[in-house]
Amino acid sequence: MTSTVPALGTRTAEGSALQAVLLDMDGTLVDSEGFWWDVEVEVFAALGHRLDESWRHVVVGGPMTRSAGFLIEATGAAITLAELTVLLNQGFEERIESALPLMPGAARLLAELAEHEIPTALVSASHRRIIDRVLLSLGPHHFSLSVAGDEVVRTKPHPDPYLLAASGLGVDPARCAVVEDTATGVAAAEAAGCRVVAVPSVAPIAPTPRRTVVTSLEEVDVPFLHGLMTQMP
Repeated sequence: MTSTVPALGTRTAEGSALQAVLLDMDGTLVDSEGFWWDVEVEVFAALGHRLDESWRHVVVGGPMTRSAGFLIEATGAAITLAELTVLLNQGFEERIESALPLMPGAARLLAELAEHEIPTALVSASHRRIIDRVLLSLGPHHFSLSVAGDEVVRTKPHPDPYLLAASGLGVDPARCAVVEDTATGVAAAEAAGCRVVAVPSVAPIAPTPRRTVVTSLEEVDVPFLHGLMTQMP
């Protein structure tokens, strides 16, 4: 995808048809949020700093520029954002070479979406090099397109990634169901006008009239996603 962001367009739509499903990656489809934190802990330990466990809730789900920038400021580590980004991406890639567990229900949901021919996009704050590696485990054939955090000027919590995905699929954001695991991702999807299913991974997320919260992807299937569209206030 390019970094061009489409106009916001129509935020409401007549009818209740589900046009597409847009899925986050880390912590939603793959059990990798812990991997990122472990890499951050190791990298900063090598720099002579210990990360506070409470910071994990601050850095989860956001773009690397935000999370890495926060950790540099919080620790006072003598490293640039560009240097840290390289180390974190390298450390994560090394981890997923040996293991990349999927979240419970992820493989079944992707197969079901494909069976029903529902357009599906992967929308992540991770960089393209990471997404392409993870797609090898998820199966690139399950996705019509993917949007990476380094392909948009403003990534999550801004709506740009989800607006770009909807535009690429040729669908109305208001008729897209988004599956996310963090407050940052939820904010991005809701700002884009999408209906959201939250599956919290690290920090709790409260339900709202336009947001459904579940404990696992095992609770999410195609009839469930269609049902979300009929519940819109």
